[in-house]
Amino acid sequence: MQALVLVGGEGTRLRPLTLTQPKPAITLVDRPLIRHAVDWLARHGVTEVVMACGFRAEDLRSTLGDAVPGGPRIAYVSEPEPLGTAGPVRLAADRGLLGDRFLVLNGDVLTDLDLSALIAAHAGHEATATLALYPVDDPSSFGLVRRTPAGEVTGFLEKPEPEQIDTDEVNAGAYVLERGVLDLIPAGRQVSIEREVFPRLVGNGLYALRLEGYWTDIGTPERYLQATWDILDGAIETALDRHGESGPLIAAGAEVAADATVGPRAVVRPGAAVGPGAAVVDSVLLDGVRIGAQADVRGSILAAGVEVGERARVGPGAVIGAGARIAPEAEVGEDARVQPAETIQA
Repeated sequence: MQALVLVGGEGTRLRPLTLTQPKPAITLVDRPLIRHAVDWLARHGVTEVVMACGFRAEDLRSTLGDAVPGGPRIAYVSEPEPLGTAGPVRLAADRGLLGDRFLVLNGDVLTDLDLSALIAAHAGHEATATLALYPVDDPSSFGLVRRTPAGEVTGFLEKPEPEQIDTDEVNAGAYVLERGVLDLIPAGRQVSIEREVFPRLVGNGLYALRLEGYWTDIGTPERYLQATWDILDGAIETALDRHGESGPLIAAGAEVAADATVGPRAVVRPGAAVGPGAAVVDSVLLDGVRIGAQADVRGSILAAGVEVGERARVGPGAVIGAGARIAPEAEVGEDARVQPAETIQA
């Protein structure tokens, strides 16, 4: 089985993290975000993954390579310009990278939904396309998908008014497609699969299947942190095995002073160091971050190579770009954004 993963976006809501690397390459707990997706696909029999790239495509390729050990082969196709959510499918097919049946997935979603069930339902219906649906508490900010009890899609409703909501099922960004869908995707321009392609398939072999499990869009710093805690807590099936441990994750090669406080939730990546008397609370320190003595970091994300001086204060809700320096006794306030290599003085 093949899968095409849409990873062409610029990740603007996660800036400044995405100013120095593409969002799929950002580390989420113990591996790049996109590796969580590749591992998930491998668990459901996918043997070849095509990455539909745009922004910083070479950085993504250097992160993933051409295969995952023991897992899928990885190919790449780069958009010459943004092509939406359907254009990359046509581009990859025109370059001979897709077969007669394949998965298409959004690359900024962390999930453990049962793709095997989706593939089986698609085959059982002899469908042209089958959408994964996910139940949400508040569908008002999503596009609703209406279907019959047998799964045949009857229509779509974007961002409904409260009185229009008659289902809690929304598009989960995972599809099984037959090659014939390509006839509905014009070449060489931006095309939305949700607004231009799927509506034309209503009544022509379009089905959907509700799937339960874990599903979230890693689109904001708040969601990035929540996804981190969910992985640590075992709320989603991933390749991370903590052998029954809970609490913060301190990687091999990280250094934490004996009297430092790390947790109750935190990730400290290799090469990072937390100095004497410092506190790192509900925060992520990516590779090589240095926290000075008696500094305090709360509810924040620090990109690779950040230096926080002695007695400095960071957060809550701050995002610090790669290589930035927070001077001793400086303060980075709530929800602040510090640009890569920027220096914040006391």
